[in-house]
Amino acid sequence: MIDADRVVYLNGEFLPLGNAKISVLDRGFIYGDGVYEVVPVYARKPFRMPQHLARLAHSLEGIRLADPLRDRWTPLIGDLIARQPFDDQAVYLQITRGVAKRDHAFPQGVTPTVFMMSNPLVVPTREQVEHGVGVITAEDNRWLRCDLKTTSLVGNVLMRQLAADHDAIETVMFRNGYLTEASASNVLIVRDGRIIAPPKDNLILPGITYDATLEIAKAIGVPLDVRAVTRAEALGADEMWLSSSSKEVLAITRVDGQAFAGGAPGPVFRRVWEAFQARKR
Repeated sequence: MIDADRVVYLNGEFLPLGNAKISVLDRGFIYGDGVYEVVPVYARKPFRMPQHLARLAHSLEGIRLADPLRDRWTPLIGDLIARQPFDDQAVYLQITRGVAKRDHAFPQGVTPTVFMMSNPLVVPTREQVEHGVGVITAEDNRWLRCDLKTTSLVGNVLMRQLAADHDAIETVMFRNGYLTEASASNVLIVRDGRIIAPPKDNLILPGITYDATLEIAKAIGVPLDVRAVTRAEALGADEMWLSSSSKEVLAITRVDGQAFAGGAPGPVFRRVWEAFQARKR
């Protein structure tokens, strides 16, 4: 149920969610012509905000949209966080190209639409951490600029719904025989005690939690490689993980309805998960 009284930000104003309105001619609505970002917040403190804002800048540059707020994001996000009644939050921000007559070409002289809201941060349950989660696999049929965090997400939506149709939490995708990512998460594997992560290129979103996970693993002495991962290597791995702002790091223990890697989170996952929780605190 939508909390209509929750305070959000829209085009320079803080107001109740129920009062926030945009035009039906907004290009975010008509074309999905915009970008977004999600910043996790623990105890009212944003987690790796500079990295999230850097990714936002990359996405804006990728769709050729000038940043309408530049250096004002940090204080505005702080203000939004302070206006919420909950401590752990997921701050969502979205910028579209703005309101204009329907024409594919970029409109001139149009003010971008800027929207921000914050929801309670939902992290994996204790059961999910202890027992892992199930995924399905599919061929990655999305566009070739998955490094941009755009609002044009129908490909990801269809993949996520495919997982839901099979009582799974995610769809892990492969393109031309190589692991890319999941519908709303990065994917990492473990072989012989070593973490292997697909490289950050145009085929995957450059995950902030992906980076944090690798940094934490390195800090506690877990060896790692960033390189291409074949489908056979991924499905034959000792461990497979999801990582994202809401999932943090989470072990996969079922793939396509079958137990994976013994059906329980592995020892490397447990080390990294504990270190991740410590880093949060």
